[in-house]
Amino acid sequence: MTPTTTAAPPRALNPARTTATATRVLRQLTHDPRTIALLILIPCVMLFLLRYVFDGSPRTFDSIGASLLGIFPLITMFLVTSIATLRERTSGTLERLLAMPLGKADLIAGYALAFGTLAIIQSALATGLAVWFLGLDVTGSPWLLLLVALLDALLGTALGLFVSAFAASEFQAVQFMPAVIFPQLLLCGLFTPRDTMHPVLEAISDALPMSYAVDGMNEVLHHTDMTATFVRDVLIVAGCALLVLTLGAATLRRRTA
Repeated sequence: MTPTTTAAPPRALNPARTTATATRVLRQLTHDPRTIALLILIPCVMLFLLRYVFDGSPRTFDSIGASLLGIFPLITMFLVTSIATLRERTSGTLERLLAMPLGKADLIAGYALAFGTLAIIQSALATGLAVWFLGLDVTGSPWLLLLVALLDALLGTALGLFVSAFAASEFQAVQFMPAVIFPQLLLCGLFTPRDTMHPVLEAISDALPMSYAVDGMNEVLHHTDMTATFVRDVLIVAGCALLVLTLGAATLRRRTA
């Protein structure tokens, strides 16, 4: 009989199952030191290199360092999450889990919780390094920088979970990066203000979440207090992450005979 693809029956979110899923994912990651190094160390190394690339022009580091503080976690979390989730899909782990009393919401929430925990560590280390060691000059509170960096990392996690459904191999998962990440990187306002772009490109950038992540970082960079624009940017990034997580849950299917 030809296998068919069916949706797992909906189940209410169960905190115990969600926590168990997150614990399992974290336990697996602890046995992969290269992945841990990619998640925790690479953003810090990139910021360190960037600081001394512009050693003769500290103002340049101040102008782009805050933006990259949000972009680096998004990129690394996207890569690691998409590949790790794809392994679970291709190995049959997801099918076995969905055949158990584990709902799609439990599974997605568990993955988000596990990678979100790593995102907190990653964002805290990168923010602390940039502000207190590399001398990033921030007018606002460093805690607001940390908040945006964390939301960016969670957005990268959500995007990684989502695109893993459309890749058949780890190489294909990496190939999604130019399609999902690079356009946002070019249009987010890192290289030139978005309002100076061609009107069509500016309109596209207005629909991309990374644009609001960079805007939020720039608000902290130039304002002492939390502004209405900052709140808007944070809510948009958080809303996009939640939306993509929901779409990621919709891609989970169990094959039955």
